[in-house]
Formats: sequence, structure tokens, C-alpha cells
Amino acid sequence: MQQNTRLEYDLSCCLCPDPCTVGKSELLGFIILVFFLGYAAIAFVHTIRINKAATALLTGVLCWTIYIFLSDSKQDVTGQLSHHLGELSQILFFLLGAMTIVELIDAHDGFEIITQRIKTNDKRKLLWIIALLTFILSSVLNNLTTAIVMVSLVRKLMSDKQDRLMMAGMIIIAANAGGAWSPIGDVTTTMLWIGARLPLLALL
Repeated sequence: MQQNTRLEYDLSCCLCPDPCTVGKSELLGFIILVFFLGYAAIAFVHTIRINKAATALLTGVLCWTIYIFLSDSKQDVTGQLSHHLGELSQILFFLLGAMTIVELIDAHDGFEIITQRIKTNDKRKLLWIIALLTFILSSVLNNLTTAIVMVSLVRKLMSDKQDRLMMAGMIIIAANAGGAWSPIGDVTTTMLWIGARLPLLALL
């Protein structure tokens, strides 16, 4: 009788392994599946016609929800979630402040000082002017602030959408290059410079 009972127990373990192990592996696979589905939905936004911001938010919420069920310690997950939400909040508040300043400058025609001095209509010359100006500004200002200001400036100078997109790409490249070139142009390089981890001449 005991042998039959033992055999039944062994069979049940083989057919139905530890539910926690199965649950974790299934949830981990489900997180990966949700992430790739969300990523694909964002990539094919023009085909499926679903707002990519809504897709990204929904994907993030689903992944975090599944991760909470996956974790044994809900307190650790809460701490990690609070940390990431804090970083996102910093970026959002920074963007709100930066965009408010840009809109105030634009409302009082602050960009006219620069646009009136740029007389050329040659796209190649305009590209060099914008790229150099972005590089210089980014070496003393935050990369994101510089990019926002210069994109707003380009909107005043160019009307064609494709030209704006091309110029926006060059602005991003120039802003990153200028931020990395100067010790005060980016938070990372500033911290390395202050900590004497990166000499000024080597950085330049």
C-alpha cells in the first residue's frame, strides 16, 4: 500500500512539478512575450494605427504587474518601482520646465534674434550653421535643453517636414557630441571631471 502511494506521489511530481517553479518560468516567458509584442506594436505604429505612447505605457504596466507576481519579495519590487518612477519623474519635470521656458521665449519672439541673422537658404550651409550652433550650446548647456531649443529654432527656419527631420537628427548628434566634448556639457562628464576620473585635456 505504501509503495503504491509512493508511486502515485512520484508520478504526480513528474506530471505536475513544483507549482512555484512552473509559475515563475511561465511568468518570465510571459514578460518577454509582452515586451516583444509591445515593441512590435511600437515599430508598426503606422500599420496598426495605435498610439505608440499608449502602447509603451500599457506594455510597461503589464510587465511590472507580471514582475510583481513573479517576485517573492513584494517589498523589493516596490522599492525598484519607486526608484524607476523617480527617475522618470525627474525627466518629465525637466521636460515640462524646459518646454515652458522655450514656449515663453517663442511667445515673446526670442528666437527672432537668431533667425534674422541667418540669411542663407542653402540647406547645406544651414545644416552646418545649426550643427555648429548646437555643438557650442551643448558644450555649456544640458543636451536635452539644447536639443529642444534648436528644434524649436529649426521649426522657424524650415517648413518642409523631411528637411526638419533631417535637421533634427543632426541636432541630436551635435548635441551629444558637444555634451561629451565639454566637462560641463553633460551630467556624466561633469561628475567624472569633478571626481578627477577624467582629465580636462584628455576629455577635450
